[in-house]
Amino acid sequence: MTADARDCAVGQLVRFPDPQLPDGAEELRSEVRDFIAEERANGTVMGRPDSWLSGWDRGFSERLAARGWVGMALPTEFGGSGAGPIARYVVIEELLAAGAPVSAHWVSDRQAGVSILSHGTEEQKRAFLPAIAAGRCFFSIGMSERESGSDLASVQTRAERTDSGWRLNGTKMWTGGAHVNDFAIVLARSSDHDDRHEGLTQFIVDLRAPGVRVEPIRLLTGEHRFNAVHLTDVLVPDNRVLGIEGDGWRQVTGELAFERSGPERFLSTLPVLTSLVRLLASVSTSQHQQSVVGRLVARLISLRAMSLGVASALQAGASPDVQAAIVKDLGTRFEGDLIEQVRVVSPIAPNRSATIGGHAELLAFALLHTPGYTLRGGTNEILRGVITKEVTAR
Repeated sequence: MTADARDCAVGQLVRFPDPQLPDGAEELRSEVRDFIAEERANGTVMGRPDSWLSGWDRGFSERLAARGWVGMALPTEFGGSGAGPIARYVVIEELLAAGAPVSAHWVSDRQAGVSILSHGTEEQKRAFLPAIAAGRCFFSIGMSERESGSDLASVQTRAERTDSGWRLNGTKMWTGGAHVNDFAIVLARSSDHDDRHEGLTQFIVDLRAPGVRVEPIRLLTGEHRFNAVHLTDVLVPDNRVLGIEGDGWRQVTGELAFERSGPERFLSTLPVLTSLVRLLASVSTSQHQQSVVGRLVARLISLRAMSLGVASALQAGASPDVQAAIVKDLGTRFEGDLIEQVRVVSPIAPNRSATIGGHAELLAFALLHTPGYTLRGGTNEILRGVITKEVTAR
């Protein structure tokens, strides 16, 4: 593969002119690339796959925030830049493509801050949003449970009234970053109803509060990224109820569009494709290898266009829940396909013991992360149910 072909294959995703992006987007992209180059020279950007999950670096988040690139969807009144979802999209696709360590602020920036802005009290907005935008306040998602993964309406965590607030009991599973983050937005059942979608409430829970116990859930790689969070008589004051009591289901489903439609749902594995193309540029390649790369890049471009469409809808104030589900279903299947196809055409076998950051090690790392792609953020089976329900209702 020639150098020109290599640059076309790797660069097509983020370099071709895009009519959906506003004026100034390419200047912003150039600034982000310069920042990434500086960080790479300092050894903080390592080109890792799945960096939005596995790359936790408080200092990196703070430096990114100092540039105004955390909290971009938040208004200036609360410490954000007010740039909006599309400008944020430009920044995060560059960070993901580079494999930058963004997981510390990821959930706070992607959805917790937006949820607090939409449903929080004035006191909550002033308490949390400026700290989120400064890259100093990190949130986890407290939704899934052992028997309530994608089927969130079946959550068993209970919230009972006390004289001064609420008492929470239950266990949240697959809570990313709970061992290092500050808070979690926890979905709990606060009252019983025949319709299980009613009686759910969201709470802002301090992950260092008495009664909170965080238990590691390790990945196949041995990494500690996820946790079981045990809540035993955890007291939450009334001023940490997020939104309206009993309205948690509506709030959560609105939040999922932000969680499911972003470029992390198809760019997590791009560093592995980039690594392959660089490797192929140095050897003689077959037509089949070049065709595989071309098809993967074509799928990336299509997924990006769909994801940008959802970001545009969010910026316009819409709730594109079904479109977000489609992006996640297609995108996460693509992530797994990419790793398998790269493995098949790679001239070097995956090897966990190889040089860190080399192609063999990156491919081995990504292979061990593959089982999670279609599970996290809602399984693909559940997402297809959401899509089918919407289509048949029309």
